[in-house]
Amino acid sequence: MIKTTLMASAIFLATGAVIAADPPASKVKVTRIGSQPSTAGPQQNFTGTVRVDSSFRAEAPGRVGGGIVTFEPGARTAWHAHPLGQTLIVTAGVGRVQQWGSPAEEIRSGDVVWIPAGVKHWHGASRTIGMSHVAISESLDGKSTNWMEKVSDEQYQH
Repeated sequence: MIKTTLMASAIFLATGAVIAADPPASKVKVTRIGSQPSTAGPQQNFTGTVRVDSSFRAEAPGRVGGGIVTFEPGARTAWHAHPLGQTLIVTAGVGRVQQWGSPAEEIRSGDVVWIPAGVKHWHGASRTIGMSHVAISESLDGKSTNWMEKVSDEQYQH
């Protein structure tokens, strides 16, 4: 009995010592809604009215970043690619996504889109209905997006 009690006490003290000696390196961070202003999508990278909300960028060693992007009807990104790919989670409305050399595809609320690394593409709202998505990508050597030329009205119509 004494031996069992001593062993249990030793385990408790050892566990307690490990917990006390190993505090978390950092704390969970909550960014409250409304604590960041909305920003307009830059005209050199977007056509139409685009708003970016809740932008985020992981602290090192993390390299993920993103935000919630809202496109008014007819609005879209320029052609672009991501060095490590991109995930889009459509949260509202109807949109379109197109890979260079392929037809545009309709995307709707609830759809998840994966764009592989280095694939030239664009995404945005449909002609008549706006669209919002969460965009998530990782940075490589500090860069998450390689912007290219704008999507022409002719390209967007097809």
